[in-house]
Amino acid sequence: MSDHLDPVKLDRLAEVAVRTGVNLQPGQDLIITANMSALPLVQRIAVHAYKAGAGLVIPFFTDDAITLARYENAADDSFDRAPAWFYEGLGKAYKAGAARMAITGDDPMLLAEQDPARVARASKAVSIAAKPAMQPIVGFEVNWNIVAFPGAAWAARVFPDLPVDQAQGKLLDAIYDASRLGGDDPVANWADHTTELKKRVTWLNDQNFTALHYTGPGTDLHLGLAEGHIWKGGASPALNGVVCQPNIPTEEVFTCPHAYKADGTVAATKPLAYQGTVIRDIAVRFEAGRIVAATASSGEAVFRDLLKVDDGSSRIGEVALVPHSSPISQSGTLFYNTLFDENASCHIALGQCYADTITGGSDLSEDELKQKGGNQSLIHVDWMMGSDAVDIDGIGRDGVVVPVMRRGEWAF
Repeated sequence: MSDHLDPVKLDRLAEVAVRTGVNLQPGQDLIITANMSALPLVQRIAVHAYKAGAGLVIPFFTDDAITLARYENAADDSFDRAPAWFYEGLGKAYKAGAARMAITGDDPMLLAEQDPARVARASKAVSIAAKPAMQPIVGFEVNWNIVAFPGAAWAARVFPDLPVDQAQGKLLDAIYDASRLGGDDPVANWADHTTELKKRVTWLNDQNFTALHYTGPGTDLHLGLAEGHIWKGGASPALNGVVCQPNIPTEEVFTCPHAYKADGTVAATKPLAYQGTVIRDIAVRFEAGRIVAATASSGEAVFRDLLKVDDGSSRIGEVALVPHSSPISQSGTLFYNTLFDENASCHIALGQCYADTITGGSDLSEDELKQKGGNQSLIHVDWMMGSDAVDIDGIGRDGVVVPVMRRGEWAF
């Protein structure tokens, strides 16, 4: 049920998703993926998309009950299957110029009671089948965007002490605030925010560090950066020339680390919600870029299985810097949703790199990207390692150490 959600806030979220997020162009098709619970937001997005001149708005939905029906009734070999034909179709649409919008907001614990091995197998099958659809996104070939809808089950996880309708309303308020939708002109809010992020991006790119050094409780990590790495953040032009804001909300500046140049220890600063399991107190040790030891106080088996998906799943494909004073961090809310939780803290992502964070990366083959340090994997999973007790230094090409963050805040 969503009749108790503020229709004005939902409409404003939809408008910003279309105008600022994906920045849909006249005549461009828009493909939307969402959970059925997000239908009210999808409907408003369609209105604003057609007002912006959309050719076609094409939604694809998942449904929690249907997902659970598979786990409770399907034959075992079902969990090694995924509809390759569907993802090939999406890939063709993106190659033909369609924009992509994903709406997150599913129940993060939907699969908590299911067999973790089956969950992992199903996820791997999708990751393999989805490559044709993901490559245009990872390569930033088309304009795309992710926004969130406050699904009832998700809201109940975030605010378990409230009645579901109140929890949903409170989660919408949190999404609204984190997504900078207040004031007279949220589109202008985003323009100002992007300007601030670009200042950080420009400074980091001018420094052209060879590595970052993280120190904090349980963390002492020397992380090399990929050859030709590019820092990005805020609105950026896709290869089709359309400037879009891929994540709403976003507080990060990010780049490509070197997949074979990470050494030392990392202690997570927030739990990771992954495929129905909350993984807490992750602690790992890297050697030559690969995690060689990993523990967690809960969900350790699921985390260890994640590291075994392929060679790249135990290496880093993205590094992102977020100040501890970000609005999402200061809210004190654990969202159990990466789109939000990653914007509360500096983080790393295990798995696939983004080709566009390496100079000319979108034109390079997988082997050429790998030679520059770009990681290749079926997964991309962010987890948080920043706090007000973590310092970060940049290592210059001449070996000079430059402060980047002190106690979780920008040092420049």
